[in-house]
Amino acid sequence: MGFLENFTEDKLEEAAIEIIQELGYEYLFGPDISSDGERPERKDYRDVILEDRLKDALFRNNRHLPQEAIDEAYRQIVAFNSPSLEENNRYFHRLVTEGIDVSFHQDGQNQTKKAFLIDFEGPSNNEFVVVNQFTIIEKEERRPDLVLFINGIPFVVIELKSASDENASIDHAYAQIQTYKRDIPTLFNYNAFCILSDGINAKAGTITASQERFMNWRTVDGENVEPLEVPQYEVLLRGMLSKNRLIDIIQNFILFQESHEEERDETGKKIGDKKSIAKILAAYHQYFAVKKALDHTKKATSEEGDRKIGVIWHTQGSGKSFSMVFYTGQLINQLKNNPTIVVITDRNDLDDQLYNTFAKSQDILMQSPKQAHIRKLTDEQKKQQANENSQEVNGLYDLLNERQSGGIIFTTIQKFKPEEEEMPVLTDRKNVIIIADEAHRSQYGLSAKTDRKTGDVKYGYAKYLRDALPNASFIGFTGTPIELEDKSTPAVFGNYIDIYDMTRAVEDEATVKIYYENRIIRLEANEEELAQIDQEFEEITEDHEESSREKYKSKWSKLEAIVGSPSRIEKLAKDIVNHYEEKSKTIEGKAMVVAMSRRICVDLYDEIIKLRPDWHSDDDDKGKIKVVMTGSAADEESLQRHIGGKKRRDLLAKRMKDNSDELKIVIVRDMWLTGFDVPSMHTMYIDKPMQGHNLMQAIARVNRVFKDKSGGVVVDYIGILESLKKALNQYTDSDKKTTGIDTSAAIAIMKEKLEILQNMMHGFDYSAYMESSQSGRIRAITGGMNLIFGKSEQEQKEFKQKATELAKAHSLCAATNEGKEVALEVSYFKAVKASLNKLQEKQPKRQSKKEVEARVSQLLERSIISEEAVDVFDVMGLEHPDVSILSEEFLDEVRDYEHKNLAVEMLRKLLEGNIKSMERSNLVKSQKYSEKLKKSLNKYKNQAITNAEVMEELIQMANEMKEDRQKEQDLGLNEDEIAFYDALTSEDVVKELMEDEVLRQIANELTQAIRRNMTIDWHVRKSARAGMRRIVKRLLKKYDYPPDQAKNALNTVMHQAELMAEHTEVREWNYEQAAESKGEYKL
Repeated sequence: MGFLENFTEDKLEEAAIEIIQELGYEYLFGPDISSDGERPERKDYRDVILEDRLKDALFRNNRHLPQEAIDEAYRQIVAFNSPSLEENNRYFHRLVTEGIDVSFHQDGQNQTKKAFLIDFEGPSNNEFVVVNQFTIIEKEERRPDLVLFINGIPFVVIELKSASDENASIDHAYAQIQTYKRDIPTLFNYNAFCILSDGINAKAGTITASQERFMNWRTVDGENVEPLEVPQYEVLLRGMLSKNRLIDIIQNFILFQESHEEERDETGKKIGDKKSIAKILAAYHQYFAVKKALDHTKKATSEEGDRKIGVIWHTQGSGKSFSMVFYTGQLINQLKNNPTIVVITDRNDLDDQLYNTFAKSQDILMQSPKQAHIRKLTDEQKKQQANENSQEVNGLYDLLNERQSGGIIFTTIQKFKPEEEEMPVLTDRKNVIIIADEAHRSQYGLSAKTDRKTGDVKYGYAKYLRDALPNASFIGFTGTPIELEDKSTPAVFGNYIDIYDMTRAVEDEATVKIYYENRIIRLEANEEELAQIDQEFEEITEDHEESSREKYKSKWSKLEAIVGSPSRIEKLAKDIVNHYEEKSKTIEGKAMVVAMSRRICVDLYDEIIKLRPDWHSDDDDKGKIKVVMTGSAADEESLQRHIGGKKRRDLLAKRMKDNSDELKIVIVRDMWLTGFDVPSMHTMYIDKPMQGHNLMQAIARVNRVFKDKSGGVVVDYIGILESLKKALNQYTDSDKKTTGIDTSAAIAIMKEKLEILQNMMHGFDYSAYMESSQSGRIRAITGGMNLIFGKSEQEQKEFKQKATELAKAHSLCAATNEGKEVALEVSYFKAVKASLNKLQEKQPKRQSKKEVEARVSQLLERSIISEEAVDVFDVMGLEHPDVSILSEEFLDEVRDYEHKNLAVEMLRKLLEGNIKSMERSNLVKSQKYSEKLKKSLNKYKNQAITNAEVMEELIQMANEMKEDRQKEQDLGLNEDEIAFYDALTSEDVVKELMEDEVLRQIANELTQAIRRNMTIDWHVRKSARAGMRRIVKRLLKKYDYPPDQAKNALNTVMHQAELMAEHTEVREWNYEQAAESKGEYKL
């Protein structure tokens, strides 16, 4: 631990610079290259680019262009027209990756060509620089820790926090980046991505990424993934910032997605469209998988290639759709034969979802994808398409044959079902690449099946796919592994290219663990009938092939009648409502119910709204619960009110994804079970037989990362456990430990943590919290706080850690009997921990959205109890004191408070607040009181004095502070002059040797001289510091300051001047170093 204890932010900065220099970057010290530095490279502090380096790079990389064109390229780089940071960032990214269109006059004619800022072909032709202490003044003055420049452009911002300070974490680094975006937005017009690190953890993300989307980068070479115990900052820096890797990421692994939402006024009338832009950076597993896939593609599509590119298995929730987009972008960029790319899914809704992902990513794909609606257009349909007003209908055959290369086409596997016995060839071109989503599903099979009644032979779609596209190359992407007995998938696609399993996704916080809870509701049937159903249960799957559906229709109907019996549905509704409401007391979020038929979906909905009528609404844009399903006009009336077209489904999807929307629960049969992401969804209630990859894909709806969600829960009402175990057999051994974990594991952890906390509270009776009296509950909290404050710092930390672990474990099993039994006690420990944290906050801080949302009070059993932090001042009946004016009455009330440990802690906080505010303006005084406070608290911690004695010492200190304030007012000096007066008189002997009037005069002149000579970053520049020291020395000499005390006074005054610089508004400073007004002080 010794290493980390001393690993301050400055040392982490030095270490990072060393690593980056080893990667071949030039290092520059920010103040040296500022406008008034030793080697200026900026005109003023508003400049965020290094102009000369940028112009040199434009000349170097575009020697074929005249100077006129180079100047035009420069103008486009520095000119931004949008008020939106995201728009400007996207505009600049396009300039970098697509080139800058420049027009110029040459050889008697106007020409337009591309100018390039970065030489992507020759990384060594670019200039890489790392700069620290790079001060920028825009809306505010800010100084990011490290900025990485390529050819004079600031592409990467690195924010570091001390590994040894528990209050400085990755969270704080993220918050700092948000502050920079607000205060110095121009820097982020050019930003590719940001890096956060506290020396142990390290994450990277874009300007639009939420904190959850800042991701680890755990490998340097793509082969060796470093364990999380290894300090991650070095792995990330070496893995992302080598010259070749960085420009490759910038060029090929960043994409922008543009979305539009309707904006409506209060009456519901549309008033326009709201555009939002998301910037997405590839995670390390996506980057290396795409690189490997590209290599495999080049081999498979070569003359000697076997056309089998391979399969990428990246677990659900880890960004598979974006991996497909990045891969497609690379095919377009890198393959010389300009392939036509055909993306195949097996469901219309998945085709729409994936198509929309690609359609929103046109920047990186440089084209718009097309959807094939039918296999081939008839002559009549072709005529209709020629009409401008007709709805677009595309034929797969037509899209493939109207071009010889290029294009991205979306279609479903069903388009490859032959109308006659043989599947016709759609195209025999070799430059066709098939990307199959979930490539291993049974319908992709090659094997033949014979109908025993008719003798007809039918093949899996894979054979027809091969027949239709005989020379195409195939790659599969899947979120679940290829089944061990599956021989078709490798035969069509080849072997695995890359695996990113559930274990690594959970480690990387890309997904969360999935827990299993058994709440089976028995089927109502006689033993004989149940035995028969058990026998048939394994056969019942939800394949989408017609043959399978027909084969199992009668068995499914029989089971559905029993599963959907009215009395069972009534029990199911009651249990789901109770479970969801219990769960909602511990964690906010959404849930999905999966039923086995549309009829059961509707019956279940009706039963639930009988129990909770206020959850229902006839309007699609209102109500807490909805059924999502397809249907037709022929369906019975009871189903009709839940059937809507794509517009209704899109509206409900939007509501479900909006965390603030009242829609919390959806009931589905098979909609939204794949490819539908709602990160806040924490529970899936399953009452439908499922198995294999269908089951695994469905339960992955709850594995998305969201705020403080510690895991997803799958509640089993019908008996899927054996199917789950069987499905998990295809997974890695470690994966079996992260999915389908029985909630009994969470219960065991909860009980263990609860017992530890109960032992820590031994001897203190907190049972009043479990009663109905609010005042009794508050006394229980403050008494608990008092007990914990009486323990060592290590024990206090342990209490908070265990309380956090208890809350996480309980949130996973809150609806179990065991969870309900201890809900109030868990709530008690959460409340004590929150109150301890509130009192121990060093200073009030602006809360992040995450913190604010996490502190929303929850409804608890028996009555509404807030787990919010208790305000101790309110509990004690004391007025909130101004930390700088502690009245006698207030101090007397504190002295008499029964919980002495808590009173000491409160006094400590108040005094620290006083000292903290002093630190901003008065170094000498803050150090004096800081030392005193430390000494008193150390005596108390070491039990050298009692809590009553330490209280007296702290109250005495508070009184001294008041007396000091009165003396300052008597001196007639302003705040800065008092600070320098204290610096001059820090040694008592000075007051004996000099007149007070003279000391006040020196303080006054020091303040004026230092203010006039302050320039930005002067305190980190050697020359500026030397000049300031000369000014101070001359003033001391002028007034015959005692020589023996002069050296100490000089150092103290310099430190105070630095402090003054940090807390003075920039506009108050002179930008150019000024000479003193009086002749004798001129430098």
